[in-house]
Amino acid sequence: MNTDRVIIFDTTLRDGEQCPGASMNLKEKLEVARQLARLNVDVMEAGFPISSPGDWESVNLIAKEVEGPTIVGLARAIEKDIEAAGTAIAPAKKKRIHTFIATSPIHMEKKLKKSPKEVLKMAVKSVKFAKTFTDDVEWSAEDAGRSEIDFLVEIVTAVIEAGATTVNIPDTVGYQMPNAYGKIFAELKARVPNINSCVLSTHCHNDLGLAVANSLSAVQNGARQIECTINGIGERAGNCSLEEAVMSLKVRSDIFGLKTGIVTEEIYRSSRLISRITGFAVQPNKAIVGANAFAHESGIHQDGVLKHASTYEIMKPEQVGVSKTNLVLGKHSGKHALKLRIEDLGYNLNDEELLKTFEKFKILADKKKEIFDEDIVTLLEEESRFAEVYSLTYLQVTAGNRTIPTSTVQIKTENGEVRFAATGDGPVDATYNAIDGIAKLKVEVSDYSIKAITRGQDAIGEVSLIATIDGKKYPGRGASTDIIEASANAYINSINRYCSAIKHKEDIEKTLKGI
Repeated sequence: MNTDRVIIFDTTLRDGEQCPGASMNLKEKLEVARQLARLNVDVMEAGFPISSPGDWESVNLIAKEVEGPTIVGLARAIEKDIEAAGTAIAPAKKKRIHTFIATSPIHMEKKLKKSPKEVLKMAVKSVKFAKTFTDDVEWSAEDAGRSEIDFLVEIVTAVIEAGATTVNIPDTVGYQMPNAYGKIFAELKARVPNINSCVLSTHCHNDLGLAVANSLSAVQNGARQIECTINGIGERAGNCSLEEAVMSLKVRSDIFGLKTGIVTEEIYRSSRLISRITGFAVQPNKAIVGANAFAHESGIHQDGVLKHASTYEIMKPEQVGVSKTNLVLGKHSGKHALKLRIEDLGYNLNDEELLKTFEKFKILADKKKEIFDEDIVTLLEEESRFAEVYSLTYLQVTAGNRTIPTSTVQIKTENGEVRFAATGDGPVDATYNAIDGIAKLKVEVSDYSIKAITRGQDAIGEVSLIATIDGKKYPGRGASTDIIEASANAYINSINRYCSAIKHKEDIEKTLKGI
């Protein structure tokens, strides 16, 4: 076992997707998986195959299509779960089954209604069954942070003997403090006789804002795998943030003396991708990937940075993929220049994708004097990764303090273009009512937010929202120099996600029925 290297286990596609409103369709999951491979995560938890036919299919597709990381399927300590995970990950060159069972007194008594002896037996049995599908088996003690140490020692010893190659000690409910959590790992290292036969793993939730701190404490006490997510997304308050944990190990190598295999220059791009797909904006003051992470407003700070960047910057922006270059392109710029800059930003487009992006670039260039890197990234990320059922082709709004807000929209649908007009409480509300008149859907909007994502008076404004349709949440995002247009595009984006999800569900049901 390599003791100076920390394995990065990314669970964005599993635990991260469990965050309310963060569900992804098949194409989006594959896109994220490919980016995680570029980021060079060691292990990728692709999903929970037994949870739905769609989850099984996405894990199976990722196992077929994505090379590099070990592909993992999650399973409870139940044979049908383990079998579903085993068949889903089967095509992968490197594969792992991750099985778990709760070990805390409250979970065993209230949820499982099992005695510790029964739980131990189930854990051992699940590991042995998982070994029939792959030699790489991870076992987790759910709610280990509130488990009794003597029972943890007993059950960890047993599952390693049964064949577990990785043992995860999660702080499932984000309850632990760094010192106490680290002590659990230290005790296991000292008291479990066969502990060196496995990799100890940490999986922390952020309910008290300590997920990264707890994970690093575990590493200092013997853990050599960190389970984490991009932007820290996940259940409740989220998970340990991959970018924060990785850069902590990198920047403070003097303390940890450990390394990871992460290509840190891909961190920012990964963060933007997850933000776009989920619709969850990254807060400006978020460590590593926030808009202000490398911004300096204080005169004292600015003076120091100009004299020597390390006076106020403990890492270089380029290390995490944040470009300091201000690319100035305009309406006279050609496709070749745009193509070169897109490649510099880390994107690879085919001829058709480049042509579509260039057309949008020319439209934007007529509205803006200068086109910056951020503008180009926005154009690239605005490209839908799934079929567009609806797209906005015309928008006219009238509003004022003595005028009833009215909006006329024209939308391209599968049956041709349709125009509809409606009024509302404001120009955005009127526009949404007009879109509803065409889509014939009941949509409720929450978490509506606007931010400028590029610079200057003609900056691009980005609208993010969560739309609830048929009881399920769908994120939407739109960008434009016109904020009403951005709002309309975000609304349509969420409706397209809904339509895509419905079509995907119908396709799966047809497959299952053998049609």
